[in-house]
Amino acid sequence: MKPFEHLIDLAAERVGGLVLACSDDFFAEKENLIKPGRGVFIEGKYTDRGKWMDGWESRRKREPGHDWCTLKLGLRGVIHGVDIDTNHFLGNHPPHASLEAACVETEPSAEDWAEILPKSPLEPGSHNPYAIDSEAEWTHLKLHIYPDGGVARLKVYGEVKPDWTALADDQIIDLVAVENGGRVLCCNDMFFGAKDNLIMPGRGINMGDGWETKRRRGPGHDWAILQLGHPGVIEQIEVDTHHFKGNYPDRCALESIHAPGASDVALTDMAWRPLLSASQLTAHQQHYFDQTLLHHDPISHVRFNIYPDGGVSRLRLNGRIHRGTKP
Repeated sequence: MKPFEHLIDLAAERVGGLVLACSDDFFAEKENLIKPGRGVFIEGKYTDRGKWMDGWESRRKREPGHDWCTLKLGLRGVIHGVDIDTNHFLGNHPPHASLEAACVETEPSAEDWAEILPKSPLEPGSHNPYAIDSEAEWTHLKLHIYPDGGVARLKVYGEVKPDWTALADDQIIDLVAVENGGRVLCCNDMFFGAKDNLIMPGRGINMGDGWETKRRRGPGHDWAILQLGHPGVIEQIEVDTHHFKGNYPDRCALESIHAPGASDVALTDMAWRPLLSASQLTAHQQHYFDQTLLHHDPISHVRFNIYPDGGVSRLRLNGRIHRGTKP
C-alpha cells in the first residue's frame, strides 16, 4: 500500500463526487470512473457500440489531440495521491495520463486549472499510483489521457478540508463524519467490512456497507480509533447496526482523549477517558445515547469498543466544535 492509500477517496461517488463532462465516452460511460471497487470484466457481454467495459473508454482517435474528463470532488481537500486504475483495460489502455486541478465555487474556466500530475506512463490492467506534491486545496479535477483508451477507476486520496468559519458556535454536526474531516485511523480487525464505512454519508445500503470483524474465538474485544474533523464537545452518540441482524455486537463503549495534533502512534500510550460506558445494542437498529454520556469536555479522538465482535453500520458523534483548538 502506498502511504496515501489509507486516506479518503475525495472523488468517490459515495461521498458526492460527480463526473461532469468528457471529450468522448463512446464505448464506456464516464460516470464509471468514480464507482466503488476496481471494475469487473464480463466475458461475452456486448452493447450496440461494442464490448461492454466497466470504466470510461473513448473511441479510437483518428485525428490529432487527446481525450479528457472533468470531475467535481465530492469533498474539498488536499490531494496526496491518485490511482489511475486500468483494471481489465489491456489492449485498449492509454499509454499516458496527466491531471489538472482547480479550486472554484462554480464551473472551472480555462485559467483556473493547474497541473498537479505531469504526463506520466500508465501500465495496462494495473493500479497506477502517483503521489501528489501539493498542499493546495482543490474542488475539481481534469483527467487527460493520451491519446485515447480506457480507464477503469480514478481514486483521489486526500484530506478533507471543511470551512469551519462558516459554522455557528452552537451548531450541532457529526464531528466524525467524513464530510466534516473525520477519519478512522485504525482498528484491530476489519475482516468482513472496512473501517471507513463507519463515517460515510447516509445509512448503510447493505451488510457490506459497514465495519464488521471476524468471529472472535478467544478473550478480548474489537475496537477502532477515530479522529474528529475538529475537536469538539459531544452531545449525542448514535450507533447504527442497520442490516446487522445475526452479527451485531452485544455491547459498545467509547473512550475519549483531547490530544489535537498528536501522532497516530502516540495515541496508543495516552490516558483514555470513558465517554460512554458499556451499553446494550440490538439488531438492525439506530441507538442514541445522550443522557448516559460521562462528560461534556472537549475531545479530539475516540476509541470505539465493541463487545465481543460483530458489525456496525455507522457511528455518529453529534456535537459542537470547540473554537479554542485547531483541527
